[in-house]
Amino acid sequence: MARAGAGAAGEIVRRYHATSATPVAVFAGPGNNGGDGWVVAGELARHGIPVRVIAAADPRAPDAIAARAAALTTPGVTVSTDAGEARLIVDALLGTGASGAPRAEIAAALDAVRAARARGATVVALDLPSGLDADSGDATHAIVADLTLTFGTVKRGLLLARDSTGAIAAIDIGLGAAGDSDGAPALVTAAWVRTRVPRTPAGAHKGDRKKLAIVGGQPGMAGAAMLAARAAMRSGIGMVRLVVARENIPVVQAAVPHALAAAWPARDEDVRDAVTDWADVVLIGPGLGESPESRTLVERVLTAWRGPVVVDADALNVFRGDAARLGALLAGRPALLTPHAAECARLLGTATADVLATRFDVGAALARTVHAAVLLKGVPTVITGERGERWVSAAGTPALAAAGSGDLLAGIAATLLAPGGDAAAAGACAAWVHGRAAELVSAGRPARGVTLDEIERAISSVWAFREPAPAAPVLAELPAAGDPPSAS
Repeated sequence: MARAGAGAAGEIVRRYHATSATPVAVFAGPGNNGGDGWVVAGELARHGIPVRVIAAADPRAPDAIAARAAALTTPGVTVSTDAGEARLIVDALLGTGASGAPRAEIAAALDAVRAARARGATVVALDLPSGLDADSGDATHAIVADLTLTFGTVKRGLLLARDSTGAIAAIDIGLGAAGDSDGAPALVTAAWVRTRVPRTPAGAHKGDRKKLAIVGGQPGMAGAAMLAARAAMRSGIGMVRLVVARENIPVVQAAVPHALAAAWPARDEDVRDAVTDWADVVLIGPGLGESPESRTLVERVLTAWRGPVVVDADALNVFRGDAARLGALLAGRPALLTPHAAECARLLGTATADVLATRFDVGAALARTVHAAVLLKGVPTVITGERGERWVSAAGTPALAAAGSGDLLAGIAATLLAPGGDAAAAGACAAWVHGRAAELVSAGRPARGVTLDEIERAISSVWAFREPAPAAPVLAELPAAGDPPSAS
């Protein structure tokens, strides 16, 4: 509790340049979260910042009782019944153990926090915004924070309810970066991705940077394959061949002049000519369509090609309810599936709502069945390896919620999988790069009006990895997602 409170107070001072002219109001509840609030109050007062504490209930836990006693002996800490004109509000009312609708004094205190934010105050939540379910992300009764200072690990609920959290910073409380008390997958960060993306040698030629065959692009849907190709080129692939419906060859060659083009293979020997004798990695699915012909094409390609493969979009949909057959085709090579929730549900023969309700865990069952890593797209994106290893990427903005976004992701993932190796790690890196490109474009802008063209161009900038490492005691940081939240 002492480390959590001291770390949170330090971040409040640093981020908001708080001084003696910045009165702060701390709303404290009866549990350990309230104890954190009392520690923060005492630490801020020791920085010369006047603090008024609104205690919604007396502390019950021994540590919280001791924290209150220590804070009340610190000059600058006063107890009040309201926040006054405080422009900085610290929410320490409810923690991870709370559930259900807040009642009585806690409910009134939450309303007071909402009122303060409505008049322009900044709200900093400790561990999670009060009323937010730490596991499910249910925010029905939650306040909205501008910043959430969470302790030890980024809780599942925070990743699922980004509209309520504002920016997120995880504070080290002695568990280190491996702290994972709620079973959440490891968070993908810039530093993690940087160590897993190989550098390009000074003397590299296009063959060294690998060759990607993209199989997709039925009539009227050539754009999906082209978006994947452009993302791959902005991710460092050496050569791309677009294997599309024959009538789309002039279209893709005019729109993506750096790529080669070939027609869908009608025979096994055509697969050898277009794909297996040329490619280092295959991406199959963007704009493929769901016809019986599409299923035949996917099976033909996956039977002939035994190297690294990314299976996306309609190449997944043609196996609805038949994931075992897809697994038989994929076994024995690095493979990555990139479904959204509805595509995952189709493969498993379940409802989309069930996939969403088990977002962090459902990928494990599918990965075992298909003998491949699974990148389940969404907020957040969860990546699961065939052996059950898991990562979560929370990078991104609502600007990615647009047709074609997944095609960009697939192109990045295929490029990172081209050397072979760990398909799950390649997927985790791709998810972060994809999301980070959207963050770069969206910074300071509402998601409305940000286009995929802008995000595609921003992919090139992500590889510079200019994000500074978080300064202790911060373990990881996530920017606020989406448009600025409304006061509520």
